[in-house]
Amino acid sequence: MAPIASNPIGLKRRRFDIGRRMNLVIGGGVITLLVAVAVLSLVWTPLPPAKMQIIHKLQPPFAFGVLGTDQFGRDVLSMLMVGCWNSLSIAVAAVAIGGTLGSIAGISAAAVRGVFETLLMRACDVVFALPPILSAMMLGAFLGPGRLTAIVAIATFMIPVFARVTLATALQAWSRDYVLAARAIGNSRFAISVRHVLPNIMSQIIVQVTIQLGLAVLTEAGLSFLGLGIAPPAPTWGRMLADAQTYLALAPWLAILPGLAIALCVFGFNMLGDGLRDMLDPRETSAVSVRNHRSG
Repeated sequence: MAPIASNPIGLKRRRFDIGRRMNLVIGGGVITLLVAVAVLSLVWTPLPPAKMQIIHKLQPPFAFGVLGTDQFGRDVLSMLMVGCWNSLSIAVAAVAIGGTLGSIAGISAAAVRGVFETLLMRACDVVFALPPILSAMMLGAFLGPGRLTAIVAIATFMIPVFARVTLATALQAWSRDYVLAARAIGNSRFAISVRHVLPNIMSQIIVQVTIQLGLAVLTEAGLSFLGLGIAPPAPTWGRMLADAQTYLALAPWLAILPGLAIALCVFGFNMLGDGLRDMLDPRETSAVSVRNHRSG
């Protein structure tokens, strides 16, 4: 009786699926936890984040409060919780604005082509030449530091990112048979863009949103570090890092904790973006299946 043959192809596919889902699960779990903390901070924190208790200043973790206190005796855990809400809310608002405007511009350029596409690409090059930090400094001179300055600066940098991604994927969609068929029966370019192109590139836009959210959190922290973010006394992770510079030798946790929070948030969005890309991009899945079949 012949022995039962093994199934290396199925095993490799299973391993790939586990790895793909692992990125999605880990990233989704981290972001879900951070969102839960941010929402919780709106209704409850261990102590008011702006409450100063000088007698308890620079207390280490678990000596006074779970994560200690800062140089003014404020509860670090409460500040981190409220800072989570401030960072995520600015990042989401900036990516929503930049993603919407950039996607509209990219889809329109793919439909119109010609001069409009050329002008859009040159405008993207100009914006890319000005990093968000420099843009925020210029906006701060007119608007003053604050939430609006951070959102506008980050959103301005996000527009060309989404415009380029959307344009590239939309141009591929315009060469597909279903778009050619829609043009043959007389549909307008606007109708084709909305009914056929946009739904077929939405997965790439969603993946780009998750990746850019991590970058937006990092950029917001940098703006707050420079004093261009939300005005005090509202806590932000970036300002907590800036304030901790003077006390690194006495209270290193003041810098370590917000730094870990920023790193965890960026890590979560990157893992979530990788997982969504593997799950939503059929070309990636097909390529891996072909490679597994050939190697098996």
